[in-house]
Amino acid sequence: MRRSEQRILTTHTGSLPRPTVLLEAGTDQATRGTLLRDSVGDVVRRQLAVGLDVVNDGEFGKSSWAAYVLERISGFEIRHDELIPLNWLGRDRERFAEFFAKEMPNALTGSPTEVCVGPITYQGEALIQRDLRNLRAALPENAEAFFTAVAPASTGYNARNEYYASDREYVYAIADALKQEYHAIIDAGLLLQVDDAVLANMFDYLVQQSPEKYRQWAQLRVDALNHALAGIPEDRVRYHVCFGSWHVPHVADAPLEEIIDLILQVRAGAYSLEAANPRHEHEWRVWQSRRLPDGKLLIPGIVTHHLTTVEHPRLVADRIIRFANLVGKEQVIAGTDCGFAQSQGVQRVHPTVMWAKFAALVEGARLASNDLWS
Repeated sequence: MRRSEQRILTTHTGSLPRPTVLLEAGTDQATRGTLLRDSVGDVVRRQLAVGLDVVNDGEFGKSSWAAYVLERISGFEIRHDELIPLNWLGRDRERFAEFFAKEMPNALTGSPTEVCVGPITYQGEALIQRDLRNLRAALPENAEAFFTAVAPASTGYNARNEYYASDREYVYAIADALKQEYHAIIDAGLLLQVDDAVLANMFDYLVQQSPEKYRQWAQLRVDALNHALAGIPEDRVRYHVCFGSWHVPHVADAPLEEIIDLILQVRAGAYSLEAANPRHEHEWRVWQSRRLPDGKLLIPGIVTHHLTTVEHPRLVADRIIRFANLVGKEQVIAGTDCGFAQSQGVQRVHPTVMWAKFAALVEGARLASNDLWS
């Protein structure tokens, strides 16, 4: 994994808006395969052209950042007649009921339940190899790229277990399945980014039962993730935790200081965290008292998907310098808060705005580098 040894490097979180041609592709698999390959090639070229240092495939081969994996593992069925509450939104559902009724009604009514009814095994070999081939083919020589995969805690986050005898057996079965995807990414010579929004999202709901309830729930899933990462060098792994890309009030978000110890337990070489949106920008202060472990990197969100406003490059530079002064400039890679497209049919800002944000990120990193290395 590259470090910011001579200048501040830039990257992003993963999911990018899908091109219209890909969204409107028909059912012919050969045609869809060609469009997917060409779309990945185009988005990789655009990332490199705008100046990003560590790029990916935009997650174009996936239906969403997390739900995609239920298409690649066995054991689950969806029950459309059973609605499960969206507990990961915490008490915001009650605080802002009128908002949710208008903007996100399923937060109040619930979503179809995903139920584990049989053994969980990985069956996505063909799909993951297709996506890895597309990304590798699009990369110029010596370019560094990452590929995302979901964490055990975020797998089936609307799911219920009816098959395994205990929560531990259920979570570790998920981890064993995901391990195959993780190793496939590493074997392809790419960085593995593990996405885990739900680790933070379940905080508010579970601490209302008791703080210990959340700690037990989260610790089990962090341990399972480390089990899945066994044998993978830490410096090939990025661990991304966010508070959900959905455009909601986010008052129920977990405070970073309450979960940072869990995050830093994960066997990763870099930690990607939200840091630019108005609910979390102040959390740079966590690093005034918390030391980043030796050899690890921090990828703070420097521009955000939450706002349409394009950040000024000087603001971008100031944010980068703040983190560099706290954890060391060589330990900072400038990133984004979260993905700009939660799923293939959802985009958080218009693509033209996203590319302008990426350009501001690159220019801000240049300004920060001039200040930090002068």
